[in-house]
Amino acid sequence: MSVDLFLDMLVAERGASVNTLDAYRRDLTAASEFVKSDLQQASSDDLSRYLSRLRRQKRAATTIARRLSALRQYYRFLMSEGLRESDPTLHLERPQRAQRLPKTITEDEAERLLNVIGVERKNASGLRLQLLCELLYGAGLRASEVVTMPLVAYQKNQKSLVVRGKGDKERLVPLTPPAMQAFADYLSVREEFLAGVPAKAKKYLFPSRGADGHYTRQRLHQEIKALAISANIDPERLTPHVLRHAFATHMLEGGADLRSVQQLLGHADISTTQIYTHVTAKRLRETVEKHHPLGKK
Repeated sequence: MSVDLFLDMLVAERGASVNTLDAYRRDLTAASEFVKSDLQQASSDDLSRYLSRLRRQKRAATTIARRLSALRQYYRFLMSEGLRESDPTLHLERPQRAQRLPKTITEDEAERLLNVIGVERKNASGLRLQLLCELLYGAGLRASEVVTMPLVAYQKNQKSLVVRGKGDKERLVPLTPPAMQAFADYLSVREEFLAGVPAKAKKYLFPSRGADGHYTRQRLHQEIKALAISANIDPERLTPHVLRHAFATHMLEGGADLRSVQQLLGHADISTTQIYTHVTAKRLRETVEKHHPLGKK
C-alpha cells in the first residue's frame, strides 16, 4: 500500500518517531475514508470536498492545515517514486492560522517552582523531579527528550549534554550549575528506582517499571501539575512544554541571540524560534503600559 511505503520513507529518510508516524497514518486514513477509494488515485476535487467538510465541521485551522500538509507530503512522495504523475493538492488553499503565542511563566514563578521542590520534596522522588525540571526549564529540553534520555548521556562533572532530538538529530546543550548539582543529587539515589524494573529500563536515566522502561510523559505532566499547586501557580498554566517555552522566553529577555536559542531548542527552522520574540515584545509593551506615566493614557 502506498501509504505504508510513505511511512517507511519517513522512518528511513527523516528518522520519524512513532508518534509522528501515528499522526500521519491517522490523517491519511481519515482522508482515504472520505474519498472512499484508494487515496493514491484521489483527484483534486475529492480532496477539495474533503477539506470543505472539515471546515463545515468547524475543525480548527491548525487541524486542517496539518491534514493538508500530510496529504501534500504524501503526493510529493508518490510523484518522486513514479507512482503518480500529478499533485492533486497543488492548488488547494492552506487555511489561515491565527498566530498563537506560546504560553509561559515569569522568572519569579519559575524560581518559586524550583525552590518549592527543595523545601517540600527532599526524598528520592523529589531529587528526580528537581532534575526533570532543571532539564525542562534550565536546558530547554522537550519532555520526550528528557524522559527517554539514556543514562550514558551524562558523565560526572560534565558541563553539557548531547541530546538526540526530532529526526534523530543531535545537539549540544550546556548545563547550568544548578542542573549539574541536580544530576549529582539524583544519581546518588537513582538505585532506589531500579527495584523491579525490566532489564531494558536500566539504560535510561529515569528508569520505570512501565512497559516502555522509562519515566513517562504522562507521569511527568501529572507531577508538574502537582508541583504548580505547591508553588501557588495555576496548574492550568503549567505543563512540561510551558517550562521549555519559559526557557526560550527568559533567554531572549536576558539578551541571548535568536540563533543561539534556535540551536539550544533544536529547531530546524529559525522561524519556529522567532515566535518567542513576539512573547518578549508583548512583555515589554505590558511593562511600559503598566509602569510608564503615559502608558495608561
